[in-house]
Formats: sequence, structure tokens, C-alpha cells
Amino acid sequence: MAHILIAEDERDIRELLNITLGLLGGHTVTQATDGEEAVRLARSAQPDLILLDMLMPKMTGLQACLALKADPALRATPVAFLTGRGLDEEVQAGLDAGALAFIVKPFSPDQLLSDVQTLLAQVG
Repeated sequence: MAHILIAEDERDIRELLNITLGLLGGHTVTQATDGEEAVRLARSAQPDLILLDMLMPKMTGLQACLALKADPALRATPVAFLTGRGLDEEVQAGLDAGALAFIVKPFSPDQLLSDVQTLLAQVG
């Protein structure tokens, strides 16, 4: 199974991600509460996939993605955004920053696991 870093500032959503990906999906999950922490943890954890909420304190998901893609050790790590909006300009900015996909909230656990498996298969 994969090691997935999730960055989500809302505790309930973060816990849902952790339970879905960890307990149901069998993945190892590392949790961050903001973009700044996600970048720091990614450097030490070297995850297989990073899921970033778009709107977080300290550093947005977009800023975190740009920082991750600027780091030679993390540049190849796939990133997907979690968003509640999915606006065209937001999606385009995320793709331009290097993200592979957007997962729109709310999502079902089954849909999340399916999306994550698809992403991991694309890069694996």
C-alpha cells in the first residue's frame, strides 16, 4: 500500500480522510493541518501521494504545491487537490502548479478510494 500525506485544516474532514485511506484503504497516512506543515512533513516522510486542501491557513494548497514542485527531492511526488468549489480558474491554477487531479468535496469514502487508486496507478 501507499504512503499518503493529507493536508486539511478542518479536523472532521482530516479524520474522515485518515479513516478512509488508512483503515479502509490500508494506506499509511501522515496528517498535516496546513500547507506549511505539509511541505515540512513531505520532506521527512517522502510520501507516494500528497492530497492538499486548497484553502488552508499559513500556506494555501496552491502555495504548498508550488513549494513541493520546486523541491528537487519532491518534484516527482504526485499531488492532488481537495476542494469544495472546483472553479475553473482554481482548477487551472492547480494544474499549472503541477497537480494531477482535483477531488471535489463532499466525496464518499468509496469515491475517494477509487480516485486515490486511479492516481496511484497513473504514477506507479
